[in-house]
Amino acid sequence: LIIPAELNSETAQTIRGLAVEAYKAVDCSGMARVDFLLDRNAEKVYVNELNTLPGFTDISMYPKLWDASGLAYPELLDRLIELALE
Repeated sequence: LIIPAELNSETAQTIRGLAVEAYKAVDCSGMARVDFLLDRNAEKVYVNELNTLPGFTDISMYPKLWDASGLAYPELLDRLIELALE
């Protein structure tokens, strides 16, 4: 497990954009995790899955990804509750 993935900044930005597009394309709301496949030889990115019920224990990918971006598990829980109340 490597978080964050070892990607150049252009590929990372492409993936971020595709994640937002996939989320909006299915009219998603709330939390979700968008998974991708990367063909490094062809330099192509593929949307693999949009998971609207990602695992949420302290060892699951969803909170691990947020933690790597600077939002620790307790703060993530607080933020999701705030968003739900909005």
